[in-house]
Amino acid sequence: MKGAEWYQTDEVAEEYEEKRFSRGGRLIDRREKQAVLDAIGPLEDQKVLEIACGTGRFTVMLAERGADIVGLDISAAMLQQGRQKAQDAGVADHLEFMRGDAGRLPFPDDYFDTVFAMRFFHLADTPATFLSEMRRVAKEQVVFDTFNARSTRSAYNWLLPMGSHLYSRSDVEKLLDEADLRLVDAEHDWILPYGFYRKIPGGIADQIRDVDTAIGESIIGDYFASVSYWNASVE
Repeated sequence: MKGAEWYQTDEVAEEYEEKRFSRGGRLIDRREKQAVLDAIGPLEDQKVLEIACGTGRFTVMLAERGADIVGLDISAAMLQQGRQKAQDAGVADHLEFMRGDAGRLPFPDDYFDTVFAMRFFHLADTPATFLSEMRRVAKEQVVFDTFNARSTRSAYNWLLPMGSHLYSRSDVEKLLDEADLRLVDAEHDWILPYGFYRKIPGGIADQIRDVDTAIGESIIGDYFASVSYWNASVE
């Protein structure tokens, strides 16, 4: 993993959400959560695993909606933030946080109905290994997102602390085929990069997001989108 040591520090965990999901970043948080909810659908009695759960943004949200969910991450500091968030939300007894390696998941085959990962595959040096493991423990569905090779992110990718692996659609289709997964649906969004939104106040971000969305819904939107959300079924 790129920058694994950086990611696991206490300082990064403590500042993670404030830096990424305040100001204009709140738009990103809402969109990502909606993408997960849209892909997974009804949650009652669903057994779900979140890979690279970080501070538990999605883990806690899905527990609040009735999912039986486990959040796995490599960072003890991130997991501690997630446990506190679950406690504050009153769902600490309805989920589990585990420290572990996404390349060697400690679960039997077909153990979860759905396995998903957000903000993960852009950091993966061996994406095929991780996707194969996700598919192994998933009985029905695998959901993940990618940053895209044609996007504006490519202009500044080398400046980021952990870098990013950028994907074309053919890259993703190859990964899915190798993992025996079938693409069910894909959504493509965000012409402007995430980093831009995080730098501006929420009110201004809302206005720019309206323009971004209009471009995204045009004929060129999918081609230049910086983020894609992939929903795949187990073959």
